[in-house]
Amino acid sequence: MRGTRWAAVAAGAGAAAVTLLGAGSGDGGAGAGASGFGREAAQAEIFAAVASAGLPKTELPAPGAPEPTGSAPVPAPSTEAQRLERRATECGAGWQYIGSPVAEARGKYDATVTGLVREGWTAGKRQDRTLDENGGTTAGVTLKKSGWTMMARHHTSMTVKMDVLSFYATEDACMAQFSEREMKLLMGD
Repeated sequence: MRGTRWAAVAAGAGAAAVTLLGAGSGDGGAGAGASGFGREAAQAEIFAAVASAGLPKTELPAPGAPEPTGSAPVPAPSTEAQRLERRATECGAGWQYIGSPVAEARGKYDATVTGLVREGWTAGKRQDRTLDENGGTTAGVTLKKSGWTMMARHHTSMTVKMDVLSFYATEDACMAQFSEREMKLLMGD
């Protein structure tokens, strides 16, 4: 039962992240803040660190990426939560993988974090936990750079045989535009 519940939690978190990652307006949101470090630079650093670490290609879209040719267009948001998700997409850059286990996933996750630190991201305290008696684990660290905050996460489940790897950064000033009520609605609270 615990493994099934973990899978549901991981899938739900993944679905929320995919919504945030893929629902952009497509304008690229490349504006750089006062530091000159913008969304395109954050996205490029994440992609380079992921590739250098040997993490697999993902079919999940990057924030604000154009819709793949032949795909159904993203419908216009019809609820306040959907409109907030679309706005939040303009604040972020990231990469995510949800799927079958990745060989040496934790080592590749660690190598990605190390690569980001080499690019000037400052890592906070790392948190590691065991999720279940079957060997499921989670690791996470928050990184900061030039007015951006990144959440780097790796969840692995031996029960449902899957990995969830996520490196998602948001621009602090952009996210500060959301009210406390909007943030609660955005995060599903």
